[in-house]
Amino acid sequence: MNIHEYQAKELFQKYGVATAPGKVAHTPEEAGNAAREIGGELVVKAQIHAGGRGKGTFKNGFKGGVHLVKTPEEAREVASQMLGQTLVTHQTGPEGRLVNQVLVAQGVNIAKEYYLAILMDRATGAPTVIASTEGGVEIEAVAEKTPEKILRVHVHPALGLQPYQARSVARQLGFGGTLNKQAAEVVFNLYKLFIACDCSMVEVNPLVLTPDDKVLALDAKFNFDDNALYRHKDIAAMRDVTEEDPREVEASKSNLNYIGLDGDIACLVNGAGLAMATMDIIKYHGGNPANFLDVGGGANEQQVTEAFKLLVSDKNVKAILVNIFGGIMQCDIIARGIIGAVKAVNLPVPLVVRLEGTNVAEGKRLIQESGLPVITANDLTDAAVKVVGAAATVA
Repeated sequence: MNIHEYQAKELFQKYGVATAPGKVAHTPEEAGNAAREIGGELVVKAQIHAGGRGKGTFKNGFKGGVHLVKTPEEAREVASQMLGQTLVTHQTGPEGRLVNQVLVAQGVNIAKEYYLAILMDRATGAPTVIASTEGGVEIEAVAEKTPEKILRVHVHPALGLQPYQARSVARQLGFGGTLNKQAAEVVFNLYKLFIACDCSMVEVNPLVLTPDDKVLALDAKFNFDDNALYRHKDIAAMRDVTEEDPREVEASKSNLNYIGLDGDIACLVNGAGLAMATMDIIKYHGGNPANFLDVGGGANEQQVTEAFKLLVSDKNVKAILVNIFGGIMQCDIIARGIIGAVKAVNLPVPLVVRLEGTNVAEGKRLIQESGLPVITANDLTDAAVKVVGAAATVA
């Protein structure tokens, strides 16, 4: 789950991470009032889940999703050009994103920009602090061109980030004297936030030094461990479903793991690894997956029906492949789910089914005796070849 920049600022303030004050506004009037309350030079920023806002263009012709303003009246005018309009950036694609709120924040003069992030390192299974003196640009570009400028500090998962490690990160970024204490505090408090909120990543870009020697976290990107959101109802409430793929929102209501893609062969699989392998073999045989869909090991007939409804709602889908390896998930249960789903949704495209594992004979018998137009497959390769072929016959 991602959150907006203004929500990130709220978390910063809660956990003592120094940042510039700001307020969210949903109307031009609210933007003007926020500017009046904060005072001084300000920045008005469109709030969408995408980068490149400053260089983006609204479909109404207004240039830029980030604007510096000096008065409440200017803030109100800029907000009126952004709110309710679609912003197109290099990350949104040509369809863009609708702006429903803006952030009005105190303007910050910047002497130097830095990069700071904390994320889970899959190689070590532990949190890692990543920092660089090259802030304000994509860290991938820094890694490619000047990898020596990226600092990594691995954190012991039981002991947590130690104060000396935070001071060391600050020192290696060039913060000395009283600035070292400020920067170390930002690093340390950011780690506390990371752990307390069950984040998988917190990225601050840029972390800045101002001309009057303040160290501030200006912009941030958060990713949270979805499996831990049940114990963070306040963070779960920050979810903005208008920023997500409607298909993924609908899938989450039935506890289905779904990610929409741009292909034309829909996949229904149990297990994330098997789902990835299924997509790979479809590509290998010349097809294009329309989605990743993992129904998990304990799906029931209702979930399978909801999964089929989701797949056929995609207008690009020309064929569906069901690939089930029955371990915890029994093949006869998935077969009943497939039969019920096909009857419920009036399947408009070819369906290929490959079953293997627990109760596979019973599952195959149920499908064969159902009388439904289901193409059965003996193995994964056979399934991929058949579904790619079936998709090719659909106009």
